[in-house]
This record gives sequence, structure tokens and C-alpha cells, in this order.
Amino acid sequence: MSSEADINELLGRCSGGDESALDELFPIVMQELRRIAHAQMRNQLAGHTLQTTALVHEAYLKLVKQKNQMWADRSHFLAVASKVMRHILLDYAKANTREKRGGGAVHVEFDEAATVSFEKSAEIITLDAALERLSEVDPLKARVVEMRHFGGMTVEETAEALGVAPITIMRHWNLAKAWLRREISGE
Repeated sequence: MSSEADINELLGRCSGGDESALDELFPIVMQELRRIAHAQMRNQLAGHTLQTTALVHEAYLKLVKQKNQMWADRSHFLAVASKVMRHILLDYAKANTREKRGGGAVHVEFDEAATVSFEKSAEIITLDAALERLSEVDPLKARVVEMRHFGGMTVEETAEALGVAPITIMRHWNLAKAWLRREISGE
């Protein structure tokens, strides 16, 4: 049982409070959640303490704990999963920068890997702040960035999830990337 109609039916049952549907759903969507997690982990430093499988499991737990969550369909579920994973990685990045600034961490010798890790965490936080500003200006463009960049979704998947044409997604994607580049660089 893995067709899109079957997944949508399970999501409907989950939204209706059927907890047994959650047990059926996880193995079916696991591969797609792993694909999203891989896309998000590509943006992380090699050796990141959170592994892909752990990210998938943590995201899934957050998704199923949400009360009154109504998933319209598979695309909507994956879009929400993408956003949840982004927030998990952001929380890890924030924790990493706190630790690098001495937030109760034990003293360790300075090395290049720690510097790169700290810089990568700072980049993630900077991108998130810029994305938050973009969502205030243009929420649709921000959602496109979340799905494409953080979720690794294709143009077609993003279009389906947002209910717009693929050409519209490409236009929003290109404009959002330019806006974020300008915002982050301060030009």
C-alpha cells in the first residue's frame, strides 16, 4: 500500500485522530522523508552530529504530536515535514553557536573543524533570519524556498503542494534567491 491515494487516505485518518493510521503511514512515507532529510543535510557541515535517520525520526515525532493537524494530502504533509526539519536543524545550529561561545561547554583546543562548524551554523541562522524577513514581505516566495532549498522538493512537487503552476514556482524561486542573496549580503 503505497500509492498516493493510499497515503492521502492514511493522512485523512491521521487527521481524524486514528492513531493506528500513524503506524501504517510511517513506513510508507519514510523513503520520502529520508529524501527530504538528505536534501537538508546536504547544506550541513560533514560530520554534523545529527544524522539523516535521526532527523527523519525527530521530524516524524514532531509531526505526529501536533494536535488538530489537518493534512490535505501527501504534498501538504511533505511540505510541513520539510519545514519541521528546517526548524530542527536551525535549533541545532543555534545550540552549536551558543556552545561555541562558551555556553557551559568544556574547554577544548581550537581547531579548524570547529571554526568551520561554527561558521556553517552562523550561515544557517543568517539564512533563517533572512527567510523570516522574506516571509513577512512575500509568504509564497518564502514557502517556495522552504520546499525547494530545505525540502529538496522538485519544481513540480512544490507546484503541486502550493497549488500553482510550475512556471510560477520557477519565477518565485528565482526572485526569492535574488532577494535572499541581496538581503544576506547587505547590498
